[in-house]
Amino acid sequence: MAEPVRKMKKAFLQLHLSVFLAGFTGILGKLITLNEGMLVWYRLLITVVTMFFLFRFQGKLKKLPWKAAASIGATGFVVAMHWIFFYASIKYANVSIGVVCFSLTSLFTALFDPLINRRRFDTVEMLLSMLTLGGIILIFHFDTQYRTGIILGIISSMLAALFTVFNKRLVVKYDTPNITFYELAVGFLGISALLPFYLQAFPVETFVPSWSDFGYLLILSWFCTVMMYSLSMNALQKISAFTVNLCFNLEPLYTILLAFVIFRENKSLHPSFYMGLSLIVLSVLLQMLRVLRQGRNGVAVN
Repeated sequence: MAEPVRKMKKAFLQLHLSVFLAGFTGILGKLITLNEGMLVWYRLLITVVTMFFLFRFQGKLKKLPWKAAASIGATGFVVAMHWIFFYASIKYANVSIGVVCFSLTSLFTALFDPLINRRRFDTVEMLLSMLTLGGIILIFHFDTQYRTGIILGIISSMLAALFTVFNKRLVVKYDTPNITFYELAVGFLGISALLPFYLQAFPVETFVPSWSDFGYLLILSWFCTVMMYSLSMNALQKISAFTVNLCFNLEPLYTILLAFVIFRENKSLHPSFYMGLSLIVLSVLLQMLRVLRQGRNGVAVN
């Protein structure tokens, strides 16, 4: 009994460390002056090259059958599109709005997971997700200047939910390094194929990042991608997809505090933003209490 508890505690520690690292992605997205398409392309390029040499050196990279690589890669394309919409949300609104919209991932997970994996809908998951939805509605209704950014953020959270649900099925069959590498490598190829059309629709002044942008891209790729995704997928082996996404709702708290300090966004936010954020925080706390109670009663949470 002690060993499963120890593994569960380790999984939660890995999960919350990955959430902490994820909290910096929004800040870096704001600091990097490239548009969202070029930002994601460079992030994937640096990440995939780093993973290839790192995992190859560690002997963790394996050649997978074509069908397996295609299945994993399709999931990687979903997360690449999630990143584009996420950074677009930040650039059309601000960091705080972008990361708060990401909290809707738990609602979409509660909907998509039962449909994709053919299990019963969890009433408690749906009710907790309604709290998050209520928070987003409050912000959307009163902060009308950010509606475009909010819509982009909602699409981003929908894609993030699909990514996590699909990943839950993959971690049962393959190890974390191979999943992460093949996902992001195929995601990079997919974005590269779409990038010419994207840049034609949204032209940019330069394709080359400045030295400061390049430094931020390295931090984003090495710490907030390679390390963060490895930790989160290790946690996903022991914790449910819904709980992982709901815990990632803590990401806005870390990011918003940083955005207040660095960009002083608190001066431009409506009081409804804080009311909505309170509902999101409440949904996270209630889910964590639920998971802890299930653990004490010996109920499986994965």
